[in-house]
Amino acid sequence: MALYFRQWLAGRDFAPANPFAGQMANFVYAIGDDRTRECVLVDPAWDVPGLLERLERDGMTLTGALVTHYHPDHVGGGFMGFPIEGLGELQARRPVPVHANAEEIEGLVTVTGLSRSDFRPVQSGDRLSVGDVEVEFIHTPGHTPGSQCFLVAPGRPGARLVSGDTLFIGACGRVDLPGADPAAMYESLTQKLAKLPDDVVLFPGHDYGELPSEPLGEQKRKNRFLRVPSLEAWLRLMAR
Repeated sequence: MALYFRQWLAGRDFAPANPFAGQMANFVYAIGDDRTRECVLVDPAWDVPGLLERLERDGMTLTGALVTHYHPDHVGGGFMGFPIEGLGELQARRPVPVHANAEEIEGLVTVTGLSRSDFRPVQSGDRLSVGDVEVEFIHTPGHTPGSQCFLVAPGRPGARLVSGDTLFIGACGRVDLPGADPAAMYESLTQKLAKLPDDVVLFPGHDYGELPSEPLGEQKRKNRFLRVPSLEAWLRLMAR
């Protein structure tokens, strides 16, 4: 396996002239196979032409898109009266299958304006092969009902977790927005992500922490949101 993996920051690596993109600090990821030159984009938003140019410079062929959740800063649409490029522009320029959790499809249709036929619904535990690189889908509801994370090269040394807005460096996603569920977030964090091996490297959906990535074992040690001992204590913490 020859893993191709890129982490690009909005406002710096793409959409450099968009101050709103810089404020939101979204990460977009490219995951693929360096041998076959196939790849997918995770949460392509803000500057679709810029993202495609980066793939072309690297000699990669886009074969799909992966969606962590339906919020416009990750998939495009209207946000606080501000239009954000995303999946709609991607499908117009480079039509590819868009892989999203089955529980997130309705929200994605509403936000992006795409049709249901543009999406490939997936369930937790499903896997996608990008060349010889495998990506496992992990359903992590809490921030939204269909939030999901992507475990890249599961079971291999150097596996990586792309966590969207479920888990950040030193924090976790909000649970006070429409569709959020604090109890579901607690289960996603403690019963799913915290049980992954320590050497899996965490790559979040935003540049909110002191580092852009970190081994999950370090986050288990330092991130208080992975160390809350009970659901009751968690709900008290989230109610503050």
